Parts: sequence; structure tokens; C-alpha cells
Amino acid sequence: MSEEQWQPDEADLSALWSAVAGASGDTALGSRITHRDVQRASTTVAARVDVTRPDGSRATDTYCASTSAKARAAMRVSDGVRELGVWRFPHDPALPGLARAVDPGRMRELLAGLGLPTEDLRPTVRSYRPLRRAVVEVRTARATVFVKVLRPDKVQQLHRLHRAAEGGVVPESLGWTDDGLLVLAGVGGTSLRRLLLGGNTMELDRIDPADIVATLHGLPQAFADHARRRSWAEQAGHYADVIARVHPGAAGTAHAVAEAVAVPTGAAPVPVHGDFYETQLLVSGGRLVGLLDIDTAGAGDPHDDPACLLGHLSVLSQVKPERAPVIDRFTARCLREFDRHWDPVTLRSHAAAVVLSLAPGAHRTGRRGWHSVLERRLDLAWNWCRADDPLTA
Repeated sequence: MSEEQWQPDEADLSALWSAVAGASGDTALGSRITHRDVQRASTTVAARVDVTRPDGSRATDTYCASTSAKARAAMRVSDGVRELGVWRFPHDPALPGLARAVDPGRMRELLAGLGLPTEDLRPTVRSYRPLRRAVVEVRTARATVFVKVLRPDKVQQLHRLHRAAEGGVVPESLGWTDDGLLVLAGVGGTSLRRLLLGGNTMELDRIDPADIVATLHGLPQAFADHARRRSWAEQAGHYADVIARVHPGAAGTAHAVAEAVAVPTGAAPVPVHGDFYETQLLVSGGRLVGLLDIDTAGAGDPHDDPACLLGHLSVLSQVKPERAPVIDRFTARCLREFDRHWDPVTLRSHAAAVVLSLAPGAHRTGRRGWHSVLERRLDLAWNWCRADDPLTA
């Protein structure tokens, strides 16, 4: 079996984590997968592992393993067929600043150097994608900042992009470090996702989708100067290939969706966010006040950002069926407004491509029943492809 085909099962991972724990004198008691990323050239897995320390105390650590070339600097483990890079959080071989970002003492020193308050400093990890990025919220008695942890070769460019976008809804960059830390000012408001999943529905009803349209039309030109982004439709074949690797039985449907959406629009590129969905949007008083994670910004198809939001919302409705009526009502309001500003057929096609990109996510945690979850997402992608009103199809 090649490195690219590494598909570990629970038994394989249990043995791997036991070996990793034993290397530091710990004993692994059990584990649960938290992240699984299958790409053309690599597989990366993360898990929460319950361990016993040599002194008898118990703890829970995050262990990671990858066939990626980016993990070559990690401890090497071989199963006789392939070599893996393995590490324990926060010692990510591609994110050398991560250990500093979660260390209160070292963060106190960094924030003091930026002239920020440091009393009662408390770092909290908000997200972690092994070998790619992490976000650490750092609260003090008088301020909150967010430290984005990146590969060192990415951080200065992203700092410049934040600075170029200042004055709008993008958080201000307060500074960056050579080891890949970007310090961002905190932004007020509540995430749209939180409102959709149980927040104040009156606040949700106050949101005017026209405000979302205005935000997209007002994205800074600096985004377009940053990079060229392939559209969701252009990436559909890649995600169909990923689905075929993790769930061969769904390969036919996945490739059929990819073929259906892969129609060039001929639209002139515009500034796009690139990953515009409900978690990235902060709302206050019914207004959009914050736009997070501009790492993916670039020049792209004008249909991509509104389609990204629509596709994510429709998947969220599947994931949280108890909130589906609220989510679907908000999605329908957005769709009606978006149809006035973008081509409705192309908008739905790109939303289908977004849902296709989210289908492999069902496999990432390895939870029981993920095959059926993935298949339902493919059905949803077909609804976007073939229905004038995909929310009722």
C-alpha cells in the first residue's frame, strides 16, 4: 500500500497511539478521532487520547499522525509499509509557533511587546487543523485578542492583507512573528452560526440579507490582488476524487455531481473571501460587523461566496435537524435576495459544488454511520443542481 492510500482503522490507530504514548512513558487508555483529512498525496489524522502518566495521574492529549511531507520533521514511525510523522499537540512540525501560542508566559511576553494588557492572561484553543493552522483566543482582564497560528512563510503576507482591509469588517492585525503568529484584534458581535443554532431568533430575523450582499460587493480590492482562487465548481472534481477514495460506493454519484457543476461561467473575477460561511460572520444589532479568516481571500468567481454560504447553511440544516426550520427560513431569505444579484442557475450550481466539498467531512471523525451522512450530502448536492427551490426538493 502506498503512502497516499493510508486509511487507518480504529485498531491501527489504537496501536499507533499506544506506541506514541509509550515513547514518552505514558500509557494510552483509549482514543477518539477528532480530525481526518484525506488528500491526493497524504492522509492526516488527529485524536484525543486518554493517557496515564508515569506518576499515575491521568490526562487527555491530542495526538496526530500524517503521511504528508510537511510532517517529516516530526517523530518517525514505520508500520513496515510506510513511514508516518507523529506528534503530540502543540508540537506541530509545520506550525512552530503553536507551542508559544498556548503558553501563558510566552504569550504574556509577546502581548507586552505589542503594548497590550497582560493581566490575568488565559489562552484557549478555538480551532486546530494539523499542519495547516490554529486559532488561539487570548483573554486578559482588559482585552481579548486572537492569535492565528500559521506556517511561517504565510504570516507576513496575511498580516499585510489584514492591514490593507482595515476600516471595514475585517479584524485589525496588531503584529506578527517570524515563527508564524498573527495577533488580531478582537471583534464584537455574535457568530451567525450561534444565532442559527439557538441564539436570539429575533436578532436573526433582524438580519437583512441585503447587508450580506453589500458586504460581498464591498470586499477590498486587496483581496483580488492577493491570489487567484479556483472556483468551487473548478474544484468539484478534486472533492469527487476524495469521496471516491474514502467511500468507493459513492464515487459514481460524486463524479456525476462534479460533472454537472463544472460549467465555466465566464464571469470576470472579483474580490472574494473564499470561505464565506456562517461561522465567519459576526453579527450585532442585526448588522454584519465582523468577517473572519481571510486567509482564503483572492480573485474569484462572483458566485462563489454567496454560494458558499448557501451550501453551508443547507448542510447545517441536515446536521442540526432540530434547528432546520430556523436555518431553512433564513437560507430561503438569503436565496431570494441573492437571486436578485447573481445568476440563479450558476448560484445553485456553485452551492452544489460547495456541498460536494463538505461531503467528505462526514468521514473525518470516523463516527458510526458516516457513510449514510456522506450519501445524504450528495443527495443534497443533487437538489442544488436540479431544483429551482432546493430547500423544498
